[in-house]
Amino acid sequence: MSAFIQLLRKRKELIPLIGFTSCAGLGACSAALYFLFTKNDVILNKTNNPEPWERVDPSKPQKFITINQKWRPVEELEMVKKLTK
Repeated sequence: MSAFIQLLRKRKELIPLIGFTSCAGLGACSAALYFLFTKNDVILNKTNNPEPWERVDPSKPQKFITINQKWRPVEELEMVKKLTK
């Protein structure tokens, strides 16, 4: 660790590079954890839930921004879904 600090003291131009890279890595990890724990269609174990898209509530928007979008069920699709279960 002390060798790393000494390297940064000698080469000060590396400090912004390390800072930006650290922020990008932290942002990517936090986004991955956010989507893993808050989205229904993201799964890790496919044996317990082979069809995760069936649990997604279509009336709840899944996008960041939804403007004037209304969801209505398609009757034919609902009939097919009931018949296949």
